[in-house]
Amino acid sequence: MAEIENIYTEPKNYVNRELSWLEFNYRILHEARDKGIPLFERLKFLSITASNLDEFCMVRVASLKDQVHAKYKKTDIAGLRADEQLALISEKTHRLVELQYSTYGRSLLPALKQNGLQILWEHEELTEEEKTFVDGYFRENVYPVLTPMAVDSSRPFPLIRNKSLNIAALVQKKSGDDTLEFAMVQVPSVLPRIVELPRGGQDGVRRIILLEEIIERNIHELFLNYNIVSAHPFRIMRNADFTLDEEEAVDLLEEIQKQLKKRQWGEVIRLEIEEKVDKRLLKILRKGLSVESADIFEIGGPLDLTFLMKLYGASGFDHLKAKPYVPQPVPALMNEDDIFTNIRKGDILLHHPYQTFDPVVNFVRKAARDPEVLAIKQTLYRVSGHSPIVAALAEAADNGKQVSVLVELKARFDEENNINWAKKLEKAGCHVIYGLVGLKTHCKITLVVRREEDGIRRYVHLGTGNYNDSTARLYTDCGMMTCNPKIGQDATAVFNMLSGYSEPPTWNKLSLAPLWLRGKFIKMIRRETEHARAGGYGHIMAKMNSLCDKDIIASLYEASCAGVKINLVIRGICCLKAGVPGLSENISVHSIVGNFLEHARIFYFENDGSPEVYMGSADWMPRNLDKRVEIMFPVEDPDLKDQVIHILRVQLEDNVKAHILNPDGSYEKVDKRGKELVMAQQQFCDEAVAAAEAKKQEANPSVHDTRRFVPAEKEEETDHG
Repeated sequence: MAEIENIYTEPKNYVNRELSWLEFNYRILHEARDKGIPLFERLKFLSITASNLDEFCMVRVASLKDQVHAKYKKTDIAGLRADEQLALISEKTHRLVELQYSTYGRSLLPALKQNGLQILWEHEELTEEEKTFVDGYFRENVYPVLTPMAVDSSRPFPLIRNKSLNIAALVQKKSGDDTLEFAMVQVPSVLPRIVELPRGGQDGVRRIILLEEIIERNIHELFLNYNIVSAHPFRIMRNADFTLDEEEAVDLLEEIQKQLKKRQWGEVIRLEIEEKVDKRLLKILRKGLSVESADIFEIGGPLDLTFLMKLYGASGFDHLKAKPYVPQPVPALMNEDDIFTNIRKGDILLHHPYQTFDPVVNFVRKAARDPEVLAIKQTLYRVSGHSPIVAALAEAADNGKQVSVLVELKARFDEENNINWAKKLEKAGCHVIYGLVGLKTHCKITLVVRREEDGIRRYVHLGTGNYNDSTARLYTDCGMMTCNPKIGQDATAVFNMLSGYSEPPTWNKLSLAPLWLRGKFIKMIRRETEHARAGGYGHIMAKMNSLCDKDIIASLYEASCAGVKINLVIRGICCLKAGVPGLSENISVHSIVGNFLEHARIFYFENDGSPEVYMGSADWMPRNLDKRVEIMFPVEDPDLKDQVIHILRVQLEDNVKAHILNPDGSYEKVDKRGKELVMAQQQFCDEAVAAAEAKKQEANPSVHDTRRFVPAEKEEETDHG
């Protein structure tokens, strides 16, 4: 390892994690700027970049600021201190925001108007008829909800909630006093932000205005004894990253609930305000919020572009959206047998959202109702608001089955949702576990224990994504259903470990973090290195969300220099430098930003002609390998293994939605001139439809379906960072 540390671990050979994430958000923004994509899909992409940036600031930037306040001097993987990272992030983020609003104002707004929808930038653009409507709307719907706040000697600067949209004003008493005073009002989130105006024109263009513009136009109604000198919308981001002393927390659930309340009032990380803001007003805000100049973003357009996601739902514009895709049935389950019978026939591979998530829901639901099922055990990291899986678990407990559920309370920004589910499950009679001290439980596993004629049999579902039926329609993930006895034994061991027992002396098939998954990965990478050095063929293909673990990257660099071919598909953060002579010339990195969010984790190792394929819940990140409970599982059935390898190869062939990492750290789209177009996500949609149709024909050969599948647009997307 000393040799690796000397050659491959120099900071110059790594990319800073936060700057790499910003590059990812630039890739999403690239899709919003792509005129080959349906217009409303471009709106979604732009909205996603805004949502992503909010979370990035509240968590990652906030964490760096905490390090600066604590005078923490240790450098990151790329040799940068926290203060140096913040300076680079600020510069790159300001450029990103400028590009966001350039895209919005110069590209999307004109295109929307051309297609019959106009978003008014300012209330000054209203016609006389529209002014009458807007003023009436304000009086009847908005005014009763508002709470104007003034600041003077008896009323201190108000506490402003995280991410809330507000209007700040400079006001002057009508009595003749020239003193300027500060006042503000929060734009109520309980009212629709998008207000459609009555159609009075003859051009057929629908016009909308944002709620803050309606309030700003009528703000004088809130301060009747004052003249309004200036008024401007503003918005803040606060530090939403919290740490828990779990050893000291008597009740983890109660402690997290307390921390959630504090999240609304953390340090201000970022201030967004209208570009033409009155500088006197800005000075008051800066002082009242204690915000640094580098963290102020003067915006040339409406604040908080996430409203574009709601605009996407406007009726009458389906022709400007990607054609919806309907997840297909899983061929192995397209018969009259129940799910347990089908699993006994052989392992079943699931590929979402190309194939429906229904089998996972049905697996738990069937287990809840089957009189032969004795116990159900499951981990829940993120679930939907009306989760059918949680409902099935509650039903199982009501039916007298032993139900154990690990609900991870520390899933960021899902804490409140998970707390609510945990309480409901407990009330239903489930045994609810809140995870291990100091670790997040991120693995996705369900164990069903069933009594059968030949004894007890264990059925297991393992996945790369959450048990969330909503995101399963948007995120690409893989799963496997099996009743392999060895995996069943390991699954039992996992839940015994999570509920308080020590781990077993040996494991059969599953690899766990933080126990020894890191070592397993490094061992397999080095095995490829040794095969290459011995004159054999070394090849690694890996797909994940993020790569920033230094030991893994150093091992990949060593493998590359030994001649191992390494093809990586990494959606987001990548701290590795690809294609650098003498370091990583045998490594390629592809990032696919597509209609679905790439979320699966798949790992292929050539192993000198005896390939091994794994899937799991962990990325190659220190937090996954060292601070979370993760599971990696092998895919051993030859047919399923071929299917998983096919997924990797098609993604590596994508030349429509793939961005390629250059040696200088930049990304660019593949040059597809003269090549047959390959768009992996569309190909998987087509293949899923063809497989389901073939199975129908096999089951009912007398019926011939002549309907032709109409694929989605060749250049459409939406993504979630």
